[in-house]
Amino acid sequence: MELNFFERRKILKKSSLLDLTPFTKIGHEINDEGLVTLLYPKFKNARVSKYMLGNKSPYIHMKLDELGSASWLLIDGKRSVDQIAIELTEKFGEKIQQVHQRLGKFLSTLYNNKYISFKEIQKKEN
Repeated sequence: MELNFFERRKILKKSSLLDLTPFTKIGHEINDEGLVTLLYPKFKNARVSKYMLGNKSPYIHMKLDELGSASWLLIDGKRSVDQIAIELTEKFGEKIQQVHQRLGKFLSTLYNNKYISFKEIQKKEN
């Protein structure tokens, strides 16, 4: 059973963002330069997608920059947000300033668009 908005919000308000463990809910592709393109399905039902789109791509393609791609690839359902921030700081150093604020904004945008979720919410659903 899936939690409603208010139950999810209550869980997320009680916990710190740095302690949450994100995991991906959609697929991705990696190009030759190492940048990630997110693949969000246009339709939930595959048969409807095939009927409506024909030979067109069944996905909406969203290209991420270097920092977004590195962040996306670190989201594996095992690392916490704090661990991801530490690894990003080690990889980019001075290039990424205020890593916690930037990563928090990025992850909240992904969560609001239903591209990721958090393990802590999944535990409560089961």
